[in-house]
Amino acid sequence: MAAPLRLACIDAEAPPLFSKSPDGVTRDGYEPDLAELCAAVLDRSVEWVFTPWAEFVPALRSREADAVWCGQGITEARRRQVDFTRPYAVFNESVLVRRGTPVASPADLRGLRVAAIEGSTNMALAETFEGAVAVPFGGATDDVFGDMLAALRGGEVDAVVDDDVVFVPLGDDPDFDLAFTVPTGNRWGVAVAKDRPDVLADLDGALATIIENGALEKVWRARMPALPYPF
Repeated sequence: MAAPLRLACIDAEAPPLFSKSPDGVTRDGYEPDLAELCAAVLDRSVEWVFTPWAEFVPALRSREADAVWCGQGITEARRRQVDFTRPYAVFNESVLVRRGTPVASPADLRGLRVAAIEGSTNMALAETFEGAVAVPFGGATDDVFGDMLAALRGGEVDAVVDDDVVFVPLGDDPDFDLAFTVPTGNRWGVAVAKDRPDVLADLDGALATIIENGALEKVWRARMPALPYPF
């Protein structure tokens, strides 16, 4: 078998995408499932490199990791730094508020503090909400999503913008309401350093295989049955 496929991601609790590793080695969730399927196509194993969000690109450039498989929306800004495989997911974006907050549309966010990950597609959307105060959260910690939820619970911000999938497990949480969803159709891909076209080709080809043979759809429907399959 070839060398392990070294994939960078944060080690955090964000089901159904992924859960915090119980042992620092194994991972569970939609993204780890797909990574294992692609690695099997390539006759390789997976080795996770736990990395803060802000260190993803440096990890690629230093070759500490072969790729980043960790909720990376495919944007032009990111394309200037890395290359992307074909999409393995397409998600819309939602706004989460504290339970009882009267927000049902972007207009209701005027004057409110709206959090999103700095430099993300979510922050780009937050900045379009007229009159809202965009609050960027840096990716220097291991759990920036958890940091945003804590800030929302504590009243430091009034809303959080993220892809709809990460809010699915919070549907019964008594602290939060899902205010509204914007049909942005964000495409997520695996990020690879620009000087590694061989890695890009391998991963893109493996994704094509698991899309064509139905394996990706099977994982999607098992992990995220409430969300429409995008392919």
